[in-house]
Amino acid sequence: MAKSVEEFKKEREKLNEIVLSGDNIDIKRFFGIDTAVYRDGALDARTKELLGLVASLVLRCDDCITYHTIKVREMNVTDREFNEVMAIGMVAGGSITIPHVRRASRLWSELQEDKQA
Repeated sequence: MAKSVEEFKKEREKLNEIVLSGDNIDIKRFFGIDTAVYRDGALDARTKELLGLVASLVLRCDDCITYHTIKVREMNVTDREFNEVMAIGMVAGGSITIPHVRRASRLWSELQEDKQA
């Protein structure tokens, strides 16, 4: 991966601060909705993050894929669960998602190695 997980997190946080420092209520509301939708509700937060990962694959958003891959790893998603999510994303998104699945799988492997270390 070009950036470490910590670099990704720090950059994302810094960029979010820049975006949210503007005086735009609509952007702030959208960010608030984005945060709120992943909280426990009828579906638990873990399931919602897995859904977010599938949607990110289908939309081919590498930053989103990275973010959700990190989140589901933190939520103790298993290798089997992660691989099923990758399969669903490929079926829903088609072969164009394969490069994104490759990068997500590389990140997953790195996260697994970090966890074991």
